[in-house]
Amino acid sequence: MLKTTPFTDLHIALGAKMAEFAGYNMPIQYPTGINQEHMIVREGVGVFDVSHMGEFWVKGENALDFLQYITTNDLSTIPAGKAQYTCMPNGKGGIVDDLIIYKYSTTKYLLVVNAGNIAKDWEWVNKIASEGQWSDLSLENASDKYGQLAVQGPKATEMLQLLTDADLKSIDYYAFREWSFAGVPGVILSNTGYTGAGGFELYFPADKGMQIWNALFEV
Repeated sequence: MLKTTPFTDLHIALGAKMAEFAGYNMPIQYPTGINQEHMIVREGVGVFDVSHMGEFWVKGENALDFLQYITTNDLSTIPAGKAQYTCMPNGKGGIVDDLIIYKYSTTKYLLVVNAGNIAKDWEWVNKIASEGQWSDLSLENASDKYGQLAVQGPKATEMLQLLTDADLKSIDYYAFREWSFAGVPGVILSNTGYTGAGGFELYFPADKGMQIWNALFEV
């Protein structure tokens, strides 16, 4: 049985073409067509449901050492509040997965992994954790607890600013902040636009998904 996101029923109700992706029932395109969707994102604002992505928390005094061991980039070079694109090598010249790491502090990190690799990645990080001397390390697979929307396009920041009092323009590229958004506290506002048109990714409790969706489409 396919997994769902907080927005699956809504996609179906709106007539989206649905298909399996990474074990999830995901929208491929809406009835207006992919060309119009493309132009909306390039010229205005588009909203992508990316709630199928995986989220792992890594915490503890040994969190930085552990992540330095299992990923390729140097996390010590970025300050708290920044994100880093990196990958996990498999020890055989290959890659387990690429991912983004959000650095809250030297003892608290959020790993965002690809949907199709959640189970494999979770098994891998636990395998490495069990083999090393990580006396103070906490791992949590929080993938089912989060929804995620990518709000992309040259007008995305302007629109999102109407729903939060966080100064979005002060959040640099590949930086993030936790703030109240659309009345939901603790939303992760991440300036990691991936369409080439700018934008933010929003992480929030899955049960607050429709509240945030409705707010986005009411402004």
